Amino acid sequence: MFQLIPSGTITSAKGFVAGAIHAGIKARDDLDLAILHSQSPCGAAAVFTTNKIKAAPVILSQKHLSTAQAQAIVVNSGCANACMGQQGIANALQMANLTAQKLGIQPGDVLVASTGVIGTPLPMDCIRSGIEKIKLRQHGGHAFARAIMTTDTRPKEIAAQVSFEGKQFTIGGALKGAGMIHPDLATMLCFITTDATVDTGFLQASLHRAADISFNMATIDGDTSTNDSVFLLANGMAGNKIVNSDNGETFQEALNEVCVYLARAMVHDGEGATRLIEVTVEGATTQAEARRAARTVAGATLVKTAIHGGNPNWGRIAAALGRSGVEMAPDKLDIYLNNTHVMKQGCPMTFNQEEMRVTLLARDTTLIRTCLNLGDGKATAWGCDLSEEYVTINSEDIT
Repeated sequence: MFQLIPSGTITSAKGFVAGAIHAGIKARDDLDLAILHSQSPCGAAAVFTTNKIKAAPVILSQKHLSTAQAQAIVVNSGCANACMGQQGIANALQMANLTAQKLGIQPGDVLVASTGVIGTPLPMDCIRSGIEKIKLRQHGGHAFARAIMTTDTRPKEIAAQVSFEGKQFTIGGALKGAGMIHPDLATMLCFITTDATVDTGFLQASLHRAADISFNMATIDGDTSTNDSVFLLANGMAGNKIVNSDNGETFQEALNEVCVYLARAMVHDGEGATRLIEVTVEGATTQAEARRAARTVAGATLVKTAIHGGNPNWGRIAAALGRSGVEMAPDKLDIYLNNTHVMKQGCPMTFNQEEMRVTLLARDTTLIRTCLNLGDGKATAWGCDLSEEYVTINSEDIT
């Protein structure tokens, strides 16, 4: 059993502290440098960008995670530290070393993350001074969530309290991401903590499963980034019986919900977005086919612009399904738009177009459900509408 805690964050789990500061990386007076620290060593897991050009902090964190343990994360916003050659690696390593010195731990136990503009050097004088000044607090999670933001309009954070074999443990998460979002992963950084005791092999496997049904089913604009990272730290301070593949169902369910919540919040806050689009595909021949179809519809430019304008043009949904490459029988296809049956067995249904237009414009979430009626495969993906504001934001280097 578990319960989501909307006011929770990464320091809701026992033993985790965090802090943030405006170090001067961003031109505007926003928090831009943060540290997350566990009072005891953690089992650690992560998933990273599939982009072949990887930022320096991704390369360094992958190396440090070879031991499957960590105790701290240092992260900056405002500069991606990507495409900077050996200088980028040296700067990421210096961030780890400075954080380790501050906390009295080994540099190899520090993970590093950065987000912002690609191809600009980190202002290391600002970072050195900022790391020294950061104060870590038990309630520092909210500041941490704000410090990792770039074009985000609001922080994304959540926690879940889990009952497990007579004990309780917590899973907390914070995420940034609003643009360059597309499976697999995106311009997103996600940090997840838990005070549960978890087998390290299961920890990595469970994170992969959770990311696959959440972050890898989210799309905003069809682009992926050089810095995408999802970190999961487990310090065991809840004192529970070790969670593993034999008894880990409840942990997995709670982790899934935390990740889905954050993925939805990310897409809902997409650059220039005014509404969330939730696409469910049912009746595909396999789950893999359903995933492919759902992601295609959620990412279709013509679907996104139609939703933005309140245009109930379900033909764009059908066309996106048709080009997704999945097995289809057009005369079996059903489409529902905000629970209204608009296409039945490949033919149009009669519905009030003006009423549907008003509904599309009034709601902040649009539901698209399609039934291929060929099998048992089912999947859900999330996207957002595409507005003029998206172009405005991405014509500038806003960090």
